[in-house]
Amino acid sequence: MRGPVVVLGDTLLDRDVEGVVNRLCPDSPVPVLDETSAVDRPGGAGLAAVFAAAQGAEVVLVTALADDAGGARLSALLGAAGVQVYPLALPGATPEKIRLRARGRVLLRHDRGGASGEPGEPSDEVLRVIGSASAVLVSDYGRGVARQPALRDALAATRAPVVWDPHPRGPEAVPGVHLATPNESEVRELVPAVPGASRLATASRGAQGLRRRWRAGAVAVTLGGDGALLCHAGSTPLVVPTPGSAEGDTCGAGDRFAAAASLALAEGALVSEAVQAAVAEASRFVAGGGVAAALPSDLAPARSVPGRGVFRALPRGGVVGDPVGVAAVATLLREVRAAGGTVVATGGCFDLLHAGHVATLQAARQLGDCLIVCLNSDASVAGLKGPDRPVMSEGDRSRVLSALSCVDAVLVFDEPTPAAALSWVRPDIWVKGGDYATGGGDDATALPEAEVLRRWGGNTVVVPYLDGRSTTDMIVRTLAEQTR
Repeated sequence: MRGPVVVLGDTLLDRDVEGVVNRLCPDSPVPVLDETSAVDRPGGAGLAAVFAAAQGAEVVLVTALADDAGGARLSALLGAAGVQVYPLALPGATPEKIRLRARGRVLLRHDRGGASGEPGEPSDEVLRVIGSASAVLVSDYGRGVARQPALRDALAATRAPVVWDPHPRGPEAVPGVHLATPNESEVRELVPAVPGASRLATASRGAQGLRRRWRAGAVAVTLGGDGALLCHAGSTPLVVPTPGSAEGDTCGAGDRFAAAASLALAEGALVSEAVQAAVAEASRFVAGGGVAAALPSDLAPARSVPGRGVFRALPRGGVVGDPVGVAAVATLLREVRAAGGTVVATGGCFDLLHAGHVATLQAARQLGDCLIVCLNSDASVAGLKGPDRPVMSEGDRSRVLSALSCVDAVLVFDEPTPAAALSWVRPDIWVKGGDYATGGGDDATALPEAEVLRRWGGNTVVVPYLDGRSTTDMIVRTLAEQTR
């Protein structure tokens, strides 16, 4: 591959709530589900990106993330799966699909998140990465990303093969896509069927109609357990059957199909070869247990905890207006952005807060209208600095930081780097102390977060740092004095 596989589209937060049903509700004749576990995962374009990354590809996801707990959780889950998120702003709430399940069967699906908002403008870096892609998958879930004009212009201009997975509520495919991958029901909604026509005739007529309307190179209609029907320039369609019986949970099978076809095209496969590979991959996916069994192992433990996002919310005795955690940061982001303000963020361990830390925080706060501190959790600090650190717990560190007048909110993260947290917060400016960058701090591009900030057009800066202040040195001196 000459570049990353780019997945572009709407990302949802999927939540599977497992439980047992042993009784009916006393005030209504409906079953009562006693929850036993709950697992969150990226849905929509996010799921397609996770599937592609699990196959070893370099994957970039261009999607819209909201300033809420759902957006924060999605950012962390995608980062854990190895997906590089290039976020767009998303007004409103994160769309969620919650499936209530018992004994492997879905009892009810609860959708929330409201009407979709118009996603924000893409940065120059987003447009550049689309132009450098080895393949682009548009995973449209009808919520606006595939309709964004600048993105559509970039898709029309790219030389990479484009796979378009459409949605009936979404826009038409950009003219000239290599492959469109609707399922049967989507084809019937997009192209009226002839009464009494057979299943294959309906799929073929619909595929040819979409191919002409969208000026697409080919259209593959997925037929569930019966494989796919491919229509291209010739008059005779190609039917690709499944390699064997594939019974099971089909949730996510369409995303798996589209992701597999995109990866094959990125490797130089013909469209017919890509569709055959996609049918085989989707069949293995369903037969192997579906989405729960197919997700990368590092996503499996990502279970939801009532009242908490994936980044840490640390209650402080029920204090009203607590500036620590996802909810506080989300509220702050909405208020500052609604007023047209500048969001500034910085990060670190901040173990044994000292004058050097305070100088950096005060200088950072002067650069914008709010300052958010991304704080390494206890587990993150131990992984970076060893088992004897931190000296102060994440709860104490967050409380001390949030008490400073120059700090508006604190977000605690578990990962080694703040990349996932930054993809959600999307600060306009990321700040580090001057001793951090190579060469004494005069080269801001040395910051590892600089590449992440460029994804949405953010900037990285270095501020002066007070010499001679170091948490590690303080700990060493203290221990030396104790042993005298």
